[in-house]
Amino acid sequence: MIRTLVVDDDFRVSAIHAAYVGKVPGFEVAGQRASVADAVEAVHELRPDLLLLDVYLPDGSGLDVLRRLTADAAGSRPDALVITAARDLASVRTAMQLGATGYLVKPFGFAVLAERLDGYRELRERMAALDGAGDNGQAEVDALFSAARPAALPAVPAKGHSAPTLSVVLAALRGERGDLSATQVAERTGVSRATAQRYLSYLVREGLVRLDLRYGATGRPEHRYRPAARPSA
Repeated sequence: MIRTLVVDDDFRVSAIHAAYVGKVPGFEVAGQRASVADAVEAVHELRPDLLLLDVYLPDGSGLDVLRRLTADAAGSRPDALVITAARDLASVRTAMQLGATGYLVKPFGFAVLAERLDGYRELRERMAALDGAGDNGQAEVDALFSAARPAALPAVPAKGHSAPTLSVVLAALRGERGDLSATQVAERTGVSRATAQRYLSYLVREGLVRLDLRYGATGRPEHRYRPAARPSA
């Protein structure tokens, strides 16, 4: 599980984002904090893997959290996804310079955050797979950078399909190393098998999911689903 610390001074927004994180497979909420000082202390205490970090905090900028943690030689700094209403170029540039893995402008819905978290999880998995493998070629390096860029869901889902459900179904597939059946997707997402089947078929048509047929000794082939390969550029 990827332990995530939510840092936001608005307790209602913090609760919403924490609830979003808890719905994404592979993630759990390590805690919620509302200030720079509390966030830095919580990182030392809770050792989260990822920060969901607001810029506007009562005792300074959320980017100060990254500065202080980067300067702290006592331990490794968690990754950070900046989530904020700050749209100015200076904030975006500073976040990039401080090594933020992404920058989300408020307000946003569950589907958008789920896609970013899913891309972050894939990045961690790819890095873990390549760790200790020695020199890596351009293809491996490109794959790491592309993993951090989420494959966008359709801007306007077809009638009868909601973006949050599409995101949850896609995240369930990406949370597995192998393929899944529609029944397994339904079990992991809490939707009915018919709903899972309908959303999976739609994602296949959109090119985000690949359908494989598994043939047994008798009967019809079993439909198995896996995420489609993301482009490397």
